Amino acid sequence: MLVTPALFAANLVVARWAESAALPPLFLAFGRWALAFALLLPSVGPRLWTHRHAIMAHFPRLMLLAALGMGLAVGPQYIGARHTSAANIAIIFAACPALVMLLETLVWKAPLSRKQAGGMLLAILGVLVVLSKGDLSALGGMAFGTGDLWVVLAASGWVLYTVLGKRMALPPLPSIVKLAALIGGGALVLAPFAVLEASLGIVANFSDPRLYIALAFLAVVPSLGAYFCFDRLVMIAGPARASLSVYLIPLFATLAAWPLLGEAPHLYHAVGFGIILAGVALAAGRRR
Repeated sequence: MLVTPALFAANLVVARWAESAALPPLFLAFGRWALAFALLLPSVGPRLWTHRHAIMAHFPRLMLLAALGMGLAVGPQYIGARHTSAANIAIIFAACPALVMLLETLVWKAPLSRKQAGGMLLAILGVLVVLSKGDLSALGGMAFGTGDLWVVLAASGWVLYTVLGKRMALPPLPSIVKLAALIGGGALVLAPFAVLEASLGIVANFSDPRLYIALAFLAVVPSLGAYFCFDRLVMIAGPARASLSVYLIPLFATLAAWPLLGEAPHLYHAVGFGIILAGVALAAGRRR
């Protein structure tokens, strides 16, 4: 319960550190998944081959999920990390469960109680408090940071990935095979954007050792380690209790970013996070 959110939070801190090291964000996102897939391939490759017919039969759906969860949810996040804090990124993503519930209600007509609706509104209010840096009057002038808006786009990708992963019919693949297919798909989706980024003059410095440190860390810790630990947590504690670990990510990210990046937390971070937690607790109540 403590290790999993710490590993996910590490992704946000490294994304911010990568900005200070001038590492191209889209190349970093592509390289993260490409290296993670390469690390998985020796052990998972034979199983991918065994399940190749099921994978190819559902290839468009798997690629859509990869584009959302590994592409849209990561590429814009790394772009946004160049202009906003790790705490902001984590707190915006903390509202994703409430937004998932909202999307399922609007599109799939899932039943929604007044209690849950109030919880979702509270969670969204908490995000707006962080986006406006505690000044809600800024909402009228759309005075949001560019980085925050990129992160909102990334969070939207994660919400769609979560909902469609639940709603779309997918082959009954072993979890490690499905994860490897999605990771490989994420690298494929991000590859052309990394090339486009390079064509615009934003090129990685391959002589800089920080590039390889960041790629190795992102591939092993948040890509493989965090997903493995989360799967284990689901097996041990069950999906409902495991999902609670998500709400510890902002705490770990904020605490780590303070000494490592010099990003001191502000009062509006605590207020926004508190409102989101209250909203999530309210929305998690039983439907009546």
